Amino acid sequence: MKISEKISHYRFSRYFKILFVCLDILLLNLAINLSALARFGGLKELLLKEEKTIALLMNLIWIGLLLHRNSYRMIRIERIESILKRTINKIVIHAALVAIFVVFLKYADISRLRLLYFYLFFFLLIMISRYALMKLLKEIRANGFNFKKIIIVGANDTGERMQKILAKDLTYGYRFLGFFDEKEAISPGFSGPLLGGFDRIESFIIEEKIDEMYVALHIDKIEVINKLTKICEQNMIRIKFIPDFQLYTKSSKVEVTFYGNTPVLMLRPEPLEFASNRLIKKVFDICFSLGVILLIFPWLLPIVALIIKIESRGPVFFKQERSGRDNRSFMCLKFRSMYVNDLAHNKQAGKGDSRITKFGAFIRKTSIDELPQFFNVFWGDMSVVGPRPHMVNLAKEYSELINNYLVRQYAKPGITGWAQVNGYRGETKELIDMENRVDYDIWYIENWSLLLDIKIIVRTIINIFKGEENAY
Repeated sequence: MKISEKISHYRFSRYFKILFVCLDILLLNLAINLSALARFGGLKELLLKEEKTIALLMNLIWIGLLLHRNSYRMIRIERIESILKRTINKIVIHAALVAIFVVFLKYADISRLRLLYFYLFFFLLIMISRYALMKLLKEIRANGFNFKKIIIVGANDTGERMQKILAKDLTYGYRFLGFFDEKEAISPGFSGPLLGGFDRIESFIIEEKIDEMYVALHIDKIEVINKLTKICEQNMIRIKFIPDFQLYTKSSKVEVTFYGNTPVLMLRPEPLEFASNRLIKKVFDICFSLGVILLIFPWLLPIVALIIKIESRGPVFFKQERSGRDNRSFMCLKFRSMYVNDLAHNKQAGKGDSRITKFGAFIRKTSIDELPQFFNVFWGDMSVVGPRPHMVNLAKEYSELINNYLVRQYAKPGITGWAQVNGYRGETKELIDMENRVDYDIWYIENWSLLLDIKIIVRTIINIFKGEENAY
């Protein structure tokens, strides 16, 4: 019998919490010893009172962090990126608390380099163990073991979406058996395996020894839902509810917070609502824009200004009132790329636009015309990355045509954005073009992170050198 098959017979989930904590404590103390060997070449220094005290604190703090909000959990469908992010967060908090204790206890003899070695070793050991555990569980499930049998009650779009998620990868460990619903309630075009109506559920879950039931019924079926809850509890089956948030919003992500014991549904999570995230983005914007202003403008500005002035009459810079965060307007700067004309503030530039100068076409194609907006970033009107700012009259027009258009104004406008690096830049010929752009902008607001900003900047630079079809 294979090892994976033997392991699959044990119900580790009952003891997973204590096993997880014990494994982490073992790895933590191994990292302590490895860090001492790397720093001192031996373990003698660990016998000092100060070192033993800090080692004890390290163990206690990590146990506390693990038990806080179920940090030991490993959801079956969780990606390694999510585990990585959570682990880094815990280690940073752990390091900060240990540093506070070292300063508070006045342990001047504690080696800072040894602590650095400890966290490097600990992080590597933790991630290797998490990855190995995930791989082991996936192998077990791929061989047909450690599966959970599930059914979905509700033959509708919500139920089908959940079924696709759970059936996406067999290594998630879910064996989907089918749907239950009344025939008259089945959604048009439904193609999933239908096992029967509500009256068939109880006998089926007992016969098949179902592990979990997912309920995707509308709230008006409250009597059926209550009955299903009772049946599951009487047969020790986990019941999970899939609320259809699409009834409230088109957003693909929602956030549920609790005011006391009352759950409150928010239409979309906004990472930039947190002061810490806003501070991170602000510091990044100032540093990045200042770098561009100091390193690029001193030599590029004279060249661009001279060519613009030689080619056509008019100012070097083009100023235009655009719609910013919270729909407040600001003066957006660009290098002038057109002949001076009366339509500049009312009409978008189109392909082959006769108003664009020869040099203007070049700087628009290479996005050089956008560089003065780094001054807007430094002044605080814009961000390096965010939804592109539109002309005030255009923003007003689209806010009346697209219901969720103004949601993009929750964030500061950017020099580049998620929509732009995904092909939605330049002229919007059709309404659907703007609707798609708005969808990408809202996704960015819901999923912001500093790493995402850096990714967008890198993709923007690549696109500049590759050239973009819509850049005109």
